[in-house]
Amino acid sequence: MSTDRIEKQIELRAPVARVWRALADHREFGAWFQVEMEGPFAPGRTTRGHVTVAGYEHLTFEMIVEEMVPERLFRYRWHPAAIDPKVDYSREPTTLVELALEKTAAGTRLSVTESGFDALPPERRADAFRLNDGGWSEQMGNIERYLRDAA
Repeated sequence: MSTDRIEKQIELRAPVARVWRALADHREFGAWFQVEMEGPFAPGRTTRGHVTVAGYEHLTFEMIVEEMVPERLFRYRWHPAAIDPKVDYSREPTTLVELALEKTAAGTRLSVTESGFDALPPERRADAFRLNDGGWSEQMGNIERYLRDAA
């Protein structure tokens, strides 16, 4: 088992264009990811938001968008498991999140890969990996419910 990368997949019963909109539109992304985003996504831009999950509302969410290939790939960097408001994570390396879409007979396969955990400080590495592994499992369910309920 790799300690550097998390990989998850889910088959969504929605067309690629619809899943892409749920990823690429900051309002839709925020709805299922549970973050109120401040502005649109664009490559090279840092976008911030406020976490809306109960008990974590005090946290700021920040991503640096690297690449957006319509209906295929959304890549961004962030500081994983940055949940302690007393810690300055800005000096730590970021991990790379890749959300890839592929058309399937039933709809769309969404693949999530987050890599770069081995570069994190040793004292945070295992917890960040564990929290994000569980977090991505939860987010896969969130986007599935969001697309189903929004249909």
